[in-house]
Order: sequence, then structure tokens, then C-alpha cells
Amino acid sequence: MADKYFRFSDLAAHEREGTDFRIHVVDRASAVLIVAPHGGEIEPGTSQIAASIATGEFSLYCFEGLRPGRPHGDLHITSDRFDEPRGCRLADAAEIIVGVHGRMDRNDPDTVWLGGLNEALRDAVGEELKRSGFKARTTGHDLPGNHPRNICNRGRGKAGVQLELPRALRDALRGDAVRLEAFGAAVRSAIKRRLLVKGEHPGSI
Repeated sequence: MADKYFRFSDLAAHEREGTDFRIHVVDRASAVLIVAPHGGEIEPGTSQIAASIATGEFSLYCFEGLRPGRPHGDLHITSDRFDEPRGCRLADAAEIIVGVHGRMDRNDPDTVWLGGLNEALRDAVGEELKRSGFKARTTGHDLPGNHPRNICNRGRGKAGVQLELPRALRDALRGDAVRLEAFGAAVRSAIKRRLLVKGEHPGSI
């Protein structure tokens, strides 16, 4: 389904913050930003999964739909056009951005599809997820997240990672706190190892 709004200013002119949508920001002045640009009821479960990755270490940004049952396209602004000002300011300041998204199950309801221009981190996250008992695929799917204006690629490094989780997996994670924590820990571990390789601290900016 096509997006109803092309940019955030169009959305904000017709939708009410606090009623139709909300913006959740936790700015930890971190080199790493975890984003769920289609959180809340837009792509259910992505806000919770993003928060599980960020925990108390990384900055967190979630744009969330508040009204259940609305069509997906009502509040969805595609990632290469996502221009909500608070999210863009955080993205511009971050070194690494990881975007958390939801996809349809199709015929693959268990696998996380990974993309983004930071191929080294993408592959590291995929391997860490596999070690933690999750299925992950880094190539050969149709959601590569490689547009330079994709929100995950707008940090100072101009290359981030995109996670696309099927609905069945998102629902399972929301219903299992232990598994959700394991998922977040796996992604976080790969990010922190990559920062150490680059000689950066997760809390630096």
C-alpha cells in the first residue's frame, strides 16, 4: 500500500501528535542510534525491539502510530524520505544507526533480513543473531536498505544497518521477554565489537 504522506510536514498537517502519533526520544549522547521510524501500531513490535537493543547504552528514536487498525500506509513514511526533524537531528549526530523495521511474513516468517550500507556491521549482526539462535539473511532479499537517504545510512559514517523482522517473529519476541532480551543483546554485542575495532566508545559523540 502506498504511503498516504510523502513527508513529515504533510503528515503533521493532518495528524495530531499525542492522538494519532507520538515521538519517543531517548538521547544518551551516544555514537549509536537505534531507530524505529515505523513504530507503535505502524509496524507492531518494532518499538519494543529497538528499545531492547538500545537498553541504557545507545540513543533511541521511535516514531509511533497510536491508533490500532489503521492501514499501514497511513503513517508510514518510507525510510529514504523519512524527515521528521527530531529524528533527523539525532541521525545527523550519530556515527552508527541501526533501523528496526517490520516486514510481511511472506513464506519466511522466522528470518531477519539485514541490509544497510555498513556491510561489515550488517554481517557481524547477522552472525551474532545466528549464534543466539535466530535466523538471519544478509543478501538475496528485496529489502537491502542501501539507499543513501535511508534513515539508517544518514549518520556521520554514511552507512548503517537495517533489520527487517517478519510479523510472526515480532509477535513472538513481544510475548517472550527472555528471547527479546537475547535478541537485543545479540545486536548490541555486534555493534560494540565493531566500535572497538574502530577505536570508538559507544558513549562518545
